[in-house]
Amino acid sequence: MELLGLYDQAAEINVTPDRGYAFSIRGVAREYAHATGTTFTDPAAKVQVPAELSGGYGVKLNDDAPIYGKPGCDRFVARTVRGVDATRPTPPWMVSRLRLAGIRSISLPVDISNYVMLELGQPTHCYDLDKLSGDIVVRRAAAGEKITTLDDKERTLDAEDLLITDDSGAIGIAGVMGGAATEVGDSTSNILVEAAHFDEVSISRSRRRHKLPSEASKRFERGVDWQVAGVAAQRVVDLLVELAGGTADTTGTDVGTAPDTVTIELPAGFAAARIGIDFTEEQIVTSLEDLGAAVVKNDGGWTVTAPSWRHDLETKEDLSEEIARLVGYDKIPATLPVAPPGRGLTRVQQQRRRLIQALADAGLTEVLSYPFVSKAANDTFGVAEEGAARSAVKLANPISEEQGYLRTSILPGLIEVAKRNHSRGFRDLALFESGLVFLPGGTVGTASIPPLGAKPADDVLDALYDGVPAQPFHVAAVLTGHDSPAAAAHTPRVWDWADALDVARLAGDVLGVELVVTQGSHQAFHPGRAARLSLRSGEVVGYAGELHPKLLAAADMPARSVALELNADALFEAAPDVIVARHISPFPVATQDVALVVPADVPADDVLAALREGAGELLEDVALFDVYAGKGIEDGKKSLAFGLRFRAADRTLTADEASAARESAVALAAERFGAVQR
Repeated sequence: MELLGLYDQAAEINVTPDRGYAFSIRGVAREYAHATGTTFTDPAAKVQVPAELSGGYGVKLNDDAPIYGKPGCDRFVARTVRGVDATRPTPPWMVSRLRLAGIRSISLPVDISNYVMLELGQPTHCYDLDKLSGDIVVRRAAAGEKITTLDDKERTLDAEDLLITDDSGAIGIAGVMGGAATEVGDSTSNILVEAAHFDEVSISRSRRRHKLPSEASKRFERGVDWQVAGVAAQRVVDLLVELAGGTADTTGTDVGTAPDTVTIELPAGFAAARIGIDFTEEQIVTSLEDLGAAVVKNDGGWTVTAPSWRHDLETKEDLSEEIARLVGYDKIPATLPVAPPGRGLTRVQQQRRRLIQALADAGLTEVLSYPFVSKAANDTFGVAEEGAARSAVKLANPISEEQGYLRTSILPGLIEVAKRNHSRGFRDLALFESGLVFLPGGTVGTASIPPLGAKPADDVLDALYDGVPAQPFHVAAVLTGHDSPAAAAHTPRVWDWADALDVARLAGDVLGVELVVTQGSHQAFHPGRAARLSLRSGEVVGYAGELHPKLLAAADMPARSVALELNADALFEAAPDVIVARHISPFPVATQDVALVVPADVPADDVLAALREGAGELLEDVALFDVYAGKGIEDGKKSLAFGLRFRAADRTLTADEASAARESAVALAAERFGAVQR
């Protein structure tokens, strides 16, 4: 195994974005020492670095007008090695370690640069010294400037890109990728080593702008130790001398200005109050010193100077988190808070849960879709009449141009979910979703944002809230295919508009709200198979029925798919505080049917309401079970068949009593609509 170089082992480590220092053996070793209590030996401390560098290759930092708040490059170290043999093979031990880290071997100088980056966390770059012309200048790009990077692609640069240049122009995108013009090759004999420190934001934006991820940019955009640049350059020089047979110049270049150190005041009891552990002074000081911080005792606690490689340590809260981490999360006591008495779910919370649970219990599957939709979807589902005025919130930074608006209806996203499932072979679906829709009024947003650090005045808060769009809670459902799987001796039934109405009625029933169903018209629904759902007050709260055939064809959905959508907030507001269960009579029911011929334009629900009113208190229930128009029925009229259930709370009804109640109901229907009994 040792002869083949197969004895190494690799450990996969997930590094969070705030821990840029851990993208190196140096950082991982420090964390390993924290976790195991062993002594940490800094590999950077073993590199012998000259006390001062001067007389080296000319370097100028020309970023006098920083774009992102600080200079794009605040340190640049350049070292020269001459007489290298770039054709020498990379030692097997180095190739093996690079491979285990996911980096392929390219050439000895490049492999050395990558190896030092993995070792110390500082990206470096090797230039062919003989291909450079004039001093190196670090500057921002000129508009329209171009560069051919090491991947042999020509890239047009942006004015915000930070560049490494010489007299010939751009020779590298700083911190991201070098240029092909100064690439080290087999004929290279003299090398200029670069180790620089770049601004995190500048590198991150250049990397995203050019879609050019690299191992160097991964580290720079998370933060690199300013102090380690000289060490990394010296380490590359030492390895080029040792492995490539080069000779290092005694001169060198180190230009730039060190950033201000971060000093944090940590009160003595602050960490204990935040974490819930009475930390000892020794635990606090030892933990912070293990991080590499300098800790000085003061009257009220400690003054802590964060180490140069920990860019994430800025506040006393950050220090408290680190103390808790190093002392051990297992030391934090698990204490359940005691709920205050007399509190529970609010009325609306209870109603929401009751509604959602009832739909799930009815066999519908709850799904969650994106609240982002297209303008066309909002135009179709947002208003009932085609071409009617509609307003929607446009996103400033949408995930795609096709989904650039916040939804004004839940149905577009729900239909997309049904379409996706249908395309994957799931033909029989009963889906529902509940959530907010966004209905902007006259004013959206505010002209100014109040400053931080102080609570805004009430009138300022009122202005802010006035600009927030109305966000009512809606519930919607889509039913496609059949109501049950096919089985022996069982033929499943196709969902139809009546099922959509049943789901809507179920939503009303569980909340104690009676929905009035009338013939409706909505551009997203079938012209003749849509119902408008209203409260007894006349407020329209939704629609239910068969979706429009053109919409279904465009979405490649099954024909006759049905849907519904309800304004649940309106139902919650109309619901009684206490739902009184209906008294169940122990006496038998008397059922009678009646068929009435009425004009074709008379809504069946109006006739049903007349029957209910005319039958009086003995009527327990009335339901429409048949509609007929054709042979035997006069043109322009239709036959409506109703089933009536009569029951008394204190006695068994006689046939005469039930018949009298039925005749009273028919009489009122005849009076109002000219109904004639068949």
